[in-house]
Amino acid sequence: MFQEKERRFMKTLKEVACGQTVRVERISGQGPVKRRIMDMGITKGVSIFVRKVAPLGDPVEVTVRGYELSLRKADAEMIEVE
Repeated sequence: MFQEKERRFMKTLKEVACGQTVRVERISGQGPVKRRIMDMGITKGVSIFVRKVAPLGDPVEVTVRGYELSLRKADAEMIEVE
């Protein structure tokens, strides 16, 4: 029960404003989607800098592990950050 309440207050990468740096807490995807996100270098504890967000919010351009990456809004929503 406590974990469910805690998750509600977690911010996702989709909600982070441009220019902010956040740390990954959890990836909530399942199966191949989660594996693909992790293969791009987004794992628990890694820092992500949000460079740009498209006018309609899709895609989100971030810097992670020294390289630039564009993520779909749906993928960014699966990445819980602190």
